Amino acid sequence: MRYIEVTVNTPAEEIDRRCEEMAAMGAGGFVIENEDDFKDFLEHNHMYWDYVDEELENKFLGVSRIKCYLTDDADGLATLRQIRDAYSDVATAFVEDSDWENNWREYYKPIEVGERLVVVPAWEAAPSDGRLPLRLDPGLIFGTGSHATTRMCLAALEKHSGPGVRVLDLGCGSGILGIGALILGCDHCLGVDIDPKAPDVVMSNAALNEIGSDRMTAWAGDIIGDASLRTRIGGGYQLVLANIVADVIIPLSSLVRPFLAPGGVLICSGIIENRWPETQNALLANGFEILDHRSEEEWHCFVCR
Repeated sequence: MRYIEVTVNTPAEEIDRRCEEMAAMGAGGFVIENEDDFKDFLEHNHMYWDYVDEELENKFLGVSRIKCYLTDDADGLATLRQIRDAYSDVATAFVEDSDWENNWREYYKPIEVGERLVVVPAWEAAPSDGRLPLRLDPGLIFGTGSHATTRMCLAALEKHSGPGVRVLDLGCGSGILGIGALILGCDHCLGVDIDPKAPDVVMSNAALNEIGSDRMTAWAGDIIGDASLRTRIGGGYQLVLANIVADVIIPLSSLVRPFLAPGGVLICSGIIENRWPETQNALLANGFEILDHRSEEEWHCFVCR
């Protein structure tokens, strides 16, 4: 089915009123795009990123608008006429159902990582080149294998994974790192993420790789703010992964040691160029030895003991 994408440029103070008016006309499913809301969201969610692409920021520069989608039929066109009669700055475009459901998939192809792994989207065939396939269904949660931080962590895993290794993946996202560790031979992984959607996503991706709950577990919770969660996690992990951001890794560096078994290794990434020195200093101040420091595309990864 074809839909009409309707964009109504709207002063910020009128957004709520216009949404009510448009709902009365028969529109629904509103998407609000507003520069002030975007900036406020970034300001209050530093734990998820240190860096926002300039192109994304520019997309919201000066923006204040309402979007909705109408069916391309008599009912939808009648609603569109009411919207155009009510407001002066209205733009339209046509989109197909398949545009939303399938077109994004064309951007995800198998990605070779390190010497042994290849990240394969769920709908793609695995290359027959001897690499170990890590199947993934990319979604809204971070971790597809395309980002430099994920690639560096997966490559670092190769040296430290193997039989007998228990893994703790902090900020597990899609589960890609923990699943990668299990594919590389580790015994068990516990993934923890602040996003309540993460456990379902992790276990779904684990199932794509024929990994069950006997080897993969995923919890939702705040590692830094919840002492009872840290107690529940326990210790004895030979490998701890933290592909998050510097603002989380820095405080985490003083809390992560009890999770590690003697001689255990911490792999941490998600650290943008201008934050690596203070992240390194925090790791050193909390007794970690830097075994490896690598960088790619302005992102940094530390392997520590």
